[in-house]
Amino acid sequence: MADGHAESSKKRDEESEEGLDFSPFWGIEKGAVLQEARCFNESQLDARRCQQVITKLLYLSNQGDSFTKVEATEVFFSVTKLFQSSDSNLRRMVYLIIKEICPSADEVIIVTSSLMKDMNSKIDLYRSNAIRVLCNITDAGLLGQIERYLKQAVVDKNATVSSAALVSGHHLLQVNSEIVKRWSSEVQEALSSKNPLVQYHALGLLHRIKQNDRLAVSKLVTQLSRSPLRSSLAQCLVIRYVAQVIKDTKVDEVTGERPFFDFLESCLRHKSETVIFEAARVIIELNEVTTRELQPAVTVLQLFLSSSKPILRFAAIRALNKVAMNNPSSMTNCNIDMESMISDQNRSIATLAITTLLKTGKESSIDRLMKQISTFMTDIQDEFKVVVVEAIQELCLKFPHKHRILMNFLSNVLREEGGFEYKKTIVDCILCLVKSIPDATEAGLTHLSEFIEDCEFTYLSSQVLHLLGELGPSTADPGKYIRYIYNRVILENATIRASAVCALANFGSCSVALRARVLTLLQRCLYDNDDEVRDRAAFFLSVLRTIPETDSECVEDPLIYPLAPLEASLRQYLENTGDSAFDLAVINQIHNNIASHPDMHASAFDCSSMNISSTKNDLRESENIITSRGEFMSYGPIFKVSSYSSSVVNSCHAVDLTEAETEYKVTCTKHIFKEHIVFHFMCSNTIEDQILENVSVVTDPIEGIEVFAKVSTIPLGTMPLGQFGSTFVSYKRAQGLHPVAKMACTLKFTSKEIDPSSGEPESEGYEDEYTLEDIDVTVTDFLTGNPLSAFRKVWDTLPIENEKVGDYSLGTRDSLGEALEAVVGILGMAACEGSEVIAPHARSHTTLLSGFFVGGHSVLVQLNLGMGPSNSVAMKLIVRAEKPYIADMIHTLVSEA
Repeated sequence: MADGHAESSKKRDEESEEGLDFSPFWGIEKGAVLQEARCFNESQLDARRCQQVITKLLYLSNQGDSFTKVEATEVFFSVTKLFQSSDSNLRRMVYLIIKEICPSADEVIIVTSSLMKDMNSKIDLYRSNAIRVLCNITDAGLLGQIERYLKQAVVDKNATVSSAALVSGHHLLQVNSEIVKRWSSEVQEALSSKNPLVQYHALGLLHRIKQNDRLAVSKLVTQLSRSPLRSSLAQCLVIRYVAQVIKDTKVDEVTGERPFFDFLESCLRHKSETVIFEAARVIIELNEVTTRELQPAVTVLQLFLSSSKPILRFAAIRALNKVAMNNPSSMTNCNIDMESMISDQNRSIATLAITTLLKTGKESSIDRLMKQISTFMTDIQDEFKVVVVEAIQELCLKFPHKHRILMNFLSNVLREEGGFEYKKTIVDCILCLVKSIPDATEAGLTHLSEFIEDCEFTYLSSQVLHLLGELGPSTADPGKYIRYIYNRVILENATIRASAVCALANFGSCSVALRARVLTLLQRCLYDNDDEVRDRAAFFLSVLRTIPETDSECVEDPLIYPLAPLEASLRQYLENTGDSAFDLAVINQIHNNIASHPDMHASAFDCSSMNISSTKNDLRESENIITSRGEFMSYGPIFKVSSYSSSVVNSCHAVDLTEAETEYKVTCTKHIFKEHIVFHFMCSNTIEDQILENVSVVTDPIEGIEVFAKVSTIPLGTMPLGQFGSTFVSYKRAQGLHPVAKMACTLKFTSKEIDPSSGEPESEGYEDEYTLEDIDVTVTDFLTGNPLSAFRKVWDTLPIENEKVGDYSLGTRDSLGEALEAVVGILGMAACEGSEVIAPHARSHTTLLSGFFVGGHSVLVQLNLGMGPSNSVAMKLIVRAEKPYIADMIHTLVSEA
């Protein structure tokens, strides 16, 4: 017996040590607790037991268990009987359960009298809690009855009661704001209370009452900035309200000073550390803050760095980290203090110190920082390591001459243990450096090649293999990467093996010296046990064998037809039953002779917003209508289907030229040819008692008269009822001129009434017209994206004399990604080589764009974006095109946007 008892005691001790002790409420069931709740109805209440039952009910509610209407009502009525108990602890639990159950409007009246009685109780604890509960469950109707009591409570001498009334006022603003606004004088009186918490709650409520009146808020801020409040929390609120006023007020043009800035500086000398930090935080977050304005805040935060309190050190280094993003030069004096924080016991503080130093450090201090960081990285979690790696990437882009040291550091940490997100961040960082710093290409590829020798993540291995296939053939010694790639074919899973086959093929196509070796290796891949790997190997073998022995050309896009129209033709073939084989000749006429029209590689179907099948069908139907008309056969293949207008930007939907509720529906789609543009108007009638005949749209160029000359107008015989009919207007475009125009449109037709008795239209009608929305024609209509996998190679083939460079300001942006999205949206070109991906918190980035101008003329763009102080973004735009006037058009398009 003794042995058994000892064993069980030992087992309990072990479980306790392992953290296996459970909550006292573990395993309780709602039904059992509801049964226990019957103790609320007993004549002799057991206060302790009732508290335990209420605690269980609250636990179930917080764990997500919901009570049915019947269950909640029964519990509520039982709880109301507990008001007869004089036990103060039980009364507080009753308040909690009433708020949690939140009875309906019909049931509130039952408990209202008890709560109002407690509001007038001599026990302050009852009064404050009753106010909170009553205001939480009351509605607008009952609020008017208790308003007098609440106003008295706001100015009550007891701080607990006053604070409860003020907090309730915050909640009641959502129920009936007009009643709470009538408390202004009482709240103003409470603001002068000696109790810090009452001051804090009173100021918050007073500001919410006046927040929609800018003048009243400004007066309140002016008053409080002259007479500091006793409460440090309330003073922090004043600082925040001052920051809002400063944001909404312009800087004095004469003196250049901000309003209330003297007040913020005075708060930096406050006795409360909370107020000092709040003032410093507001100063560093001011819009377009200057170095002079930053200096006092940075000085105060520097003092906090040496504080014995971890929370102050963390707050200070976090604030300085934000300063480092926009004004690193203002923090030079803090570097020594931050270096001492690298060994801080709090790893969050140490991580922020390192990342801040990486943003503010000089080129000469990089070697010393890397040594300190190397010993630090092994002691922190992956989430902190990710932050450090991102900061190192920014540092390397800032000092590209130090890329060897930083690249070696990234290579070392890449070999250490870590999760997927951490390893992915390092790989993305190396990829960014390889593409941004040409001298780092070979070192980066070597490090990544060694990494995939022992990589456990399929996604990362495939990503690295793709980069090796893309950049490896252009290095000084491409043959050294073959071994790393073919090892993946032997040792890895099917997904990685397929990626390795593609990488090998690119080496064979771009390097004449390696082609024979690559053909041998691909031949071995034909016996792979995965069909995808075998198919890729067979495909690339056939492609490489067709390339002359002395030529080198990268395998970019072996399809001579764009993917979208080819897919559409294949789907149509599958829908039609028949025994005949699929014939490429059935692809729409717009794609014929595509080999002689390079501009067709980006077809009319290429549109990022076409993400639903109905949109594709509408465009395809419009295109089919155009190509089926003999009048347009001589125009040649369609270059692009566009529907850009002044109100619809980069949309693939037809533009509506009429309001939704009008009796006529007219939409327009633009079809761009090499030298022509055809406006396809689809018209529909919604009035049943009339018929419209001889329908046409008259277009009159408001702008661009010299660019476009009208060729023909094809009218619509009868506008159908409830369906669409087509009418067309075609123009010829003058070559070499800026293709921008605005067309005024008018719908003209003959209207005939329908005889109700016979249902036939009258023999004679009357001429009528209806004004439509204007149509815009822009340069974007004549540009289409063409993603390239070897951008730099094509860039070098374009004549350098056609290059045009310009600098532009993109204004204030939240991030470089937002700025890039805006520019790409204007140009409508395709990003190349993954350059549209921007590293988090990056301050500079280069994006490569490619496209075709109508006529098959290639145009390439390099966007160099940089973010300066106050998030202002500057852009350097470099354009190369086959024709010099196209480069001019791109710059004009950006400058006018």
